[in-house]
Amino acid sequence: MVAIRAAIAPASATIACVRSYFGANDPQLHWFSDPAVLAPLALLAGIYVWRFREARREAGGRGAGALQAAAFTGAMLALLAAFVSPLDDLGEQYLFSAHMVQHVLLGDIAPLLLLLSLSRVIMRPATRRLAAVERALGPFASPWIGLVLWLGLMYLWHIPALYDLAVEHPLVHLLEHVSFFTAGVALWWPLVEPVPMRRRLTGMQPLAYIASAKAGLAALGLVLTWSATAIYPYYERTPRIWGLSPVEDQNVGGVIMMVEQSLTLVLVMVALFVRMLVRSEVEERRRERLEEQAEAL
Repeated sequence: MVAIRAAIAPASATIACVRSYFGANDPQLHWFSDPAVLAPLALLAGIYVWRFREARREAGGRGAGALQAAAFTGAMLALLAAFVSPLDDLGEQYLFSAHMVQHVLLGDIAPLLLLLSLSRVIMRPATRRLAAVERALGPFASPWIGLVLWLGLMYLWHIPALYDLAVEHPLVHLLEHVSFFTAGVALWWPLVEPVPMRRRLTGMQPLAYIASAKAGLAALGLVLTWSATAIYPYYERTPRIWGLSPVEDQNVGGVIMMVEQSLTLVLVMVALFVRMLVRSEVEERRRERLEEQAEAL
C-alpha cells in the first residue's frame, strides 16, 4: 500500500497544481443528449446514407465515393462537436472564446463539409425542386446575395444586445444557430455547386468572392482581438475559469475567428487555383482533339 501511495503521489501533486492554476471554479461540463438535438442529426445521417447508397447503385463510385463519405463524416463530427460535446456548455456558461469556436463550426466548417459531401448524383431527386426555387427567387438567387446574407447575419448576431439575448434565451439561441448554418450554406453553395446555378461565378470571380467573405469577417475578428474593454456584458457575469479575464477571453475569441478565416481563405484559394488549372487543361485537350479532327477531315 505504501508503494502504491508513493507511486501515485507525483500524479496527485500534478493534478493539484493544475487545479490551483485553473482556479477553484473548474468548469462543470456535460455531453448534451437532448433528443430534440440528436433526432435531426440522426435524420440527416439517415437520409444521406440512403442517398449515398442509391447513388452508388446508379453511378458506381462516380459522385458517391470516399471523398464524399469523408466530407460527410467531417460535417457530422463538426455538428456533434458544436451541439453535443461539452463545447456547448463551455460556451454558454463560461467562455466567449468557446462560443466563438461553436459559431465557426456551425457557420463555416460544417456547411462547407456538408456541401462537399454532396454531388449531382446524390442530389438528383432534389434537382428540379431546387431549380424551381432558384427561378422563384429570381435575382436574389445570386452568389453575391449569399455573400451579403452571410456577412450580414454574422455581424448582426455579434451585436452585443443580440449576442447576449441569444445566450440567455434558448429559443433565440436556436434561431442564432440556424441562422449561422443557413448563412454558411448560402456562402459556400456558389463555390461547391452540388447543383449548378443559373447565375454562376466565372473567371476570377470565385477568388474575389471568397476573399471578400473572409476579409469581411476577419475585420470583426480584428476588432475583438485588439479590444481593451469587454463588449459582451453576459461574459462579464459568467464564472471565470482558466485564468482568463473577460477581455482576455474576448481577445482569444477574436484570434480564433481571424485564424480560422485566414486558414480557410488560403486553403480555398489554393483549391480554386487547382480547379482552374485542371479546367484549363481539360479545355486545352478538348480544343486539341477538335483541331485534330478538323485536320483529319
